[in-house]
Amino acid sequence: MLPEWGQVGFLLLIAIIFPIGGIGSSWLLGRIRLRPEYPDRIKEDTYECGVETEGPTWVQFNFRYYYFALLFVIFDVEAVFLYPYAVSGERLAIVGLIEVVTFVGVLFIGLLYAWRKNALEWT
Repeated sequence: MLPEWGQVGFLLLIAIIFPIGGIGSSWLLGRIRLRPEYPDRIKEDTYECGVETEGPTWVQFNFRYYYFALLFVIFDVEAVFLYPYAVSGERLAIVGLIEVVTFVGVLFIGLLYAWRKNALEWT
């Protein structure tokens, strides 16, 4: 049992070292003045897809685009969570079936809620 948890601990250690290493190296490069402290006007200019922006840069977007994207991610992740059950469905028997039906039921209630609130409409 210890070797499995050792692998998890090793991956957790790497997951902690990478962000701390990035932040620490950024701080260190700032202290020895290799990282720019004050960006110039060109660096602060709004730039998108290789084209200069036209008009105001702070435009209000319809929140439904983000809502729709989040719903897509949720139901896409659902497929990822259902894959292990599809592979080992015979071994899980009725308990696994009850868990999967509960999982899909909760997501179906979420889909009905989004549908009822017209979150899936583009207009």
